[in-house]
Amino acid sequence: MSQFALPLVWPVDSADSEFVISESNERAAQALDRWGTWPVMVCLLVGPRKSGRSLLGRIFVRRSGGMLIDDAERRNEAEIFHAWNTAQAERRPLLIVADTPPPGWTITLPDLQSRIAATPILRIEPPDPALMQALFERSFLRRGVDARPELIQWLVTRVERSHLAVARAVDMLDEEALRHRKRLSIPSARATLVAAGLLGDGQQGLGEIRP
Repeated sequence: MSQFALPLVWPVDSADSEFVISESNERAAQALDRWGTWPVMVCLLVGPRKSGRSLLGRIFVRRSGGMLIDDAERRNEAEIFHAWNTAQAERRPLLIVADTPPPGWTITLPDLQSRIAATPILRIEPPDPALMQALFERSFLRRGVDARPELIQWLVTRVERSHLAVARAVDMLDEEALRHRKRLSIPSARATLVAAGLLGDGQQGLGEIRP
């Protein structure tokens, strides 16, 4: 059976919450750790929900003493504009977290448009196989779900490569395990996820692994 290399856990400070790093988010995490080299005192972090972006932002604030504006698309544009200016004036780093950069994020305030255009963008990409494996393992462990390595490998190759899909799959399989009070199997996981619409017809029979 093929095995994926496990990603790293960052930061190592026990006072910080755990954030799992892999190729999909390593560049963003490293750039936040080196905020002193930013060309301006602001960075825009974009990534999907459930990707750990808010956690990464909170860790950044704790380590740098900087500021955080989360869910920027839902915040007042004048507030973001003034925070951007304050970051430059005080040399205090500001991290802005959003789903997507402009034009996906519509900004109507011209002065804010020009400042965001000058702001470096950091991206959290869809999870790679190593990160998906780590997320499944950690999530099942925290919930006390008995999931064998064969099942986790099967899930990594079948579930959509997105943080939200991993979270939804864990929720559904946790409910399945609680309902039947037994160890999850590949057939039961397949049935549960297909019923929930989390596996397409073309995925459910590919490369089947027998329990």
